[in-house]
Amino acid sequence: MTGNASEAEDALQDCFLAIHGGLASFRGEARLATWVYRIALRSALAVRARRKPSERLEVEPPQEGHERQLLARDETRRVAAAMDRLAPEHRIVLSLFALEELSHREIADILGVPEGTVWSRLATTRRELARLLADGG
Repeated sequence: MTGNASEAEDALQDCFLAIHGGLASFRGEARLATWVYRIALRSALAVRARRKPSERLEVEPPQEGHERQLLARDETRRVAAAMDRLAPEHRIVLSLFALEELSHREIADILGVPEGTVWSRLATTRRELARLLADGG
């Protein structure tokens, strides 16, 4: 979610500290996994928010032919740039759904929003991402 290994390590450390410090106050109103996931999400978002706006996501391309590497790298950068332009609430719901493969209900529990809001945000996000990619990323 941070797009950077060093930032991910920082977020993980923050997450572990928050879990350790808050475990005694866990009330059991949600599944433990949902509670931990929310802490992890908040930690990653906090680390990402500290990043300078000028810093860009660098993704290593797959090891294959040179031309295919360049095309894959270009496409990855286009998608990453388009995702960076999404509103945070849309970027988060898309990441949880497409990358983490969570259900609408799980996403709703993690974000603390109604399930219908997740469906709505996903639909809006898909349209916006398609528009951004059609406009050149």
